[in-house]
Amino acid sequence: MESEQLFHRGYYRNSYNSITSASSDEELLDGAGVIMDFQTSEDDNLLDGDTAVGTHYTMTNGGSINSSTHLLDLLDEPIPGVGTYDDFHTIDWVREKCKDRERHRRINSKKKESAWEMTKSLYDAWSGWLVVTLTGLASGALAGLIDIAADWMTDLKEGICLSALWYNHEQCCWGSNETTFEERDKCPQWKTWAELIIGQAEGPGSYIMNYIMYIFWALSFAFLAVSLVKVFAPYACGSGIPEIKTILSGFIIRGYLGKWTLMIKTVTLVLAVASGLSLGKEGPLVHVACCCGNIFSYLFPKYSTNEAKKREVSYYFPLKTLWRSFFAALVAAFVLRSINPFGNSRLVLFYVEYHTPWYLFELFPFILLGVFGGLWGAFFIRANIAWCRRRKSTKFGKYPVLEVIIVAAITAVIAFPNPYTRLNTSELIKELFTDCGPLESSSLCDYRNDMNASKIVDDIPDRPAGIGVYSAIWQLCLALIFKIIMTVFTFGIKVPSGLFIPSMAIGAIAGRIVGIAVEQLAYYHHDWFIFKEWCEVGADCITPGLYAMVGAAACLGGVTRMTVSLVVIVFELTGGLEYIVPLMAAVMTSKWVGDAFGREGIYEAHIRLNGYPFLDAKEEFTHTTLAADVMRPRRNDPPLAVLTQDNMTVDDIENMINETSYNGFPVIMSKESQRLVGFALRRDLTIAIESARKKQEGIVGSSRVCFAQHTPSLPAESPRPLKLRSILDMSPFTVTDHTPMEIVVDIFRKLGLRQCLVTHNGRLLGIITKKDILRHMAQTANQDPASIMFN
Repeated sequence: MESEQLFHRGYYRNSYNSITSASSDEELLDGAGVIMDFQTSEDDNLLDGDTAVGTHYTMTNGGSINSSTHLLDLLDEPIPGVGTYDDFHTIDWVREKCKDRERHRRINSKKKESAWEMTKSLYDAWSGWLVVTLTGLASGALAGLIDIAADWMTDLKEGICLSALWYNHEQCCWGSNETTFEERDKCPQWKTWAELIIGQAEGPGSYIMNYIMYIFWALSFAFLAVSLVKVFAPYACGSGIPEIKTILSGFIIRGYLGKWTLMIKTVTLVLAVASGLSLGKEGPLVHVACCCGNIFSYLFPKYSTNEAKKREVSYYFPLKTLWRSFFAALVAAFVLRSINPFGNSRLVLFYVEYHTPWYLFELFPFILLGVFGGLWGAFFIRANIAWCRRRKSTKFGKYPVLEVIIVAAITAVIAFPNPYTRLNTSELIKELFTDCGPLESSSLCDYRNDMNASKIVDDIPDRPAGIGVYSAIWQLCLALIFKIIMTVFTFGIKVPSGLFIPSMAIGAIAGRIVGIAVEQLAYYHHDWFIFKEWCEVGADCITPGLYAMVGAAACLGGVTRMTVSLVVIVFELTGGLEYIVPLMAAVMTSKWVGDAFGREGIYEAHIRLNGYPFLDAKEEFTHTTLAADVMRPRRNDPPLAVLTQDNMTVDDIENMINETSYNGFPVIMSKESQRLVGFALRRDLTIAIESARKKQEGIVGSSRVCFAQHTPSLPAESPRPLKLRSILDMSPFTVTDHTPMEIVVDIFRKLGLRQCLVTHNGRLLGIITKKDILRHMAQTANQDPASIMFN
């Protein structure tokens, strides 16, 4: 077993775990997504004033040869549990990396012994490709099924297809010969609820009945979604991205990427989107894909026994992982193309095809959209975090089902009268992105046409806006206000809720309004100096759909503070590669404006709100403090709880474990010298002692515990000693007391440490944990650590 070999080779690096688990699922369900109760933290209790003093023996060795035969090297046999992690704890990256390195050496050394060993070696080498293939297949299939099911259930709120119940509205009318160009969405096969229930297709009675059924289905979907989450999988709520980022950084949340979470999140995501709530499915789809990857990784020992291998894209991104990620994306895209969930034989959700290039002057309104996106992002982050914090601190947060029902009811009641809020959000964005061509019948394209036009062409010149356009602008303004308010209150409720689509919708609405305004300005004032050089009379100069696309990217960037990756995401969603400069200008402006109000994105803000032990690599630490200023124990604090290498008994160690909640103990040579020997994990100590009591005779409470290489001399009548050097981390990370904290913070970030010991000339002085780092960074930013940590 590789863990035992690593112990004997001195590769294992044990360190304390970060966070203790909450007591119930109810405590975990809070805030945006899932929030753990970190009030009783073991990291906080790594220091102890009442250090257990080992019993000092002054015995001579009367029978050293006989007693040496009684020595128990505990880890000569495998001990289940040693080297593993409890729930809500942080992994040791270096130890896991050493485990994988030793496993790889062992497989290579045996592969020439037999054909079976060679087969095992090939299986191990190809297991990474198999995992990403299976993950890509599952992710692509689930994404396609979720999209198809969400479209069908969204249209179910308005009616049903009698010829084929599984068809949505668009599919139902595809094969009909009775549709008209102006009313292409009306066909005899599709029946509204008013037609089915009261037999009326028009009139006040029909409108009221459709209104009632719309609200009924919205509330039904929302209630079913939140009920399934609460009963079967509390971890299925929220976006999942803050928790995924924390898990990738090395934190363990058992069940968050499990089978039940995958099943319930897949089902409830469809229900939540279909209910009409102001949320999206892109963020939760990341959670779904991570669940697939985690589940498939357990089929391969290479990943199932190594927590770091599951997270190897986090702290470092080797080239082989890049290729495997590319391959997984290729497989997922192939599956998605086979399913064709969008019905247009394309892989992008909002395919655009503009016929007019952008001009240099248009960078000014693009930058204005970037400013709007930054302001929206800053407002949303502050408002949403304030509401989530209030939810946690009031009785309202104890009734998640009631909250979802109230938000769904308000959303449905206000959304139905406005055709742009009644639309599925993805369909709304698609309509806003679309350029007005000769075949478009949307009210956004209700321009006054030139009656002298003799033929239909793709490049339709700029025209004066008609009544339909002005009416659509007012409706879009109301939709913009509605989306802004409802998204603040919706993100964080106890159903799967993404933020990409709502943010893009807000930006697309604002961008389309600005685009129409610039278009009409250019039409009526084409002789202005800013237009006359490039916008002639009768030319197609301005594309309002492009402004919608730029506004969508700006608002999404303002919320998430993404830049390069966001531009790539917009390319993937729209296929608009030639508009890279407008997108980059808007996204960068959005980030700069948003950063002026706060550097955190929405996901980092929720990580801080929830108190997750996450060190953001983007945060800069430039203060001149030293390790001695941050380490514990501080002045007037009790000394560290430590173990001595050969002066303590089993009872001494068990008493220290029982009387404290500390998660790890430094091992020193003696209380007098304070010379550091290593670091022992509380969990490994407990498991090792329990295993020795069960499997070995002669291990009693008065047995001497030895962490040294050589057992001290003992009399013949003394009980059998317990040798635990094998579970000792012989090379814990240490820094001197004069190490700048800037370097210490970088070490924690890049190596994923949970703690490091502080020494002076080899003598142990104190310890710095990840939470000490987070507290210190909060203090240097003039924040109260108690208000942001472990809520």
